[in-house]
Order: sequence, then C-alpha cells, then structure tokens
Amino acid sequence: MPIKDSNVLHEVQDTLLNNFRFGRRNYTIFQVGKATLLRVSDVMRLKQADIFNPDGSIKQNTFIYDRKTGKPNTLYLKPVQTELLLYRQCLLDHQLDSEWLFPFVSNHAWNII
Repeated sequence: MPIKDSNVLHEVQDTLLNNFRFGRRNYTIFQVGKATLLRVSDVMRLKQADIFNPDGSIKQNTFIYDRKTGKPNTLYLKPVQTELLLYRQCLLDHQLDSEWLFPFVSNHAWNII
C-alpha cells in the first residue's frame, strides 16, 4: 500500500535512517525503491556495477529486467544520487566489499526490518 501522507513518509524515512544499527542501508533501500518504483526483490538484486561507474560516481541510469514480469526497465538514478553516494561511503567505511549493492552479511548485521 503506498504511503500518501507526507508526515507518515517522513516518519518512515526517519525511523529507517536513525533507529537501526545500519539505518543508512535500510533508508537507501527504501529510497531506491521509492524513486525507481521497483519491487524490493528487484532492489535487492541490484549490483554495485549496475549503479556505480568504475570511478565510484553514480550512473545516470541503468537497465534491468523486472524479476517478476521479465519486462525491461530503465532506472533513472538522479533522484537518489545523494543517497547512493552516502550509502557507498557507508559501505567503504564498514569495509563491505561485495558485488551486490545491498549485501547480506552472515552475522545478520545488515538485515532490513
């Protein structure tokens, strides 16, 4: 169900960002899903190479196939550029080197709510 009330939206964003150990990850997953209208299963399948150029900058757009429908989908990344750059820095700070944009860690430290 979509969030239509802007106050509720801000509460959700604040909770994701500030009330969890790895809130930056949860917040970025939410923001990418909101900006791209992807299902969470498609957001979680994104790889760093889908989003970042070799120099670490954000691609203008990327192309994927929706997992459920198989339809092609061009993702425009400009609306979440700042969030993705902050998240990338968080990955670097925690020395999480993975091909996946939102890696799972065996100790469940990065689990989303």
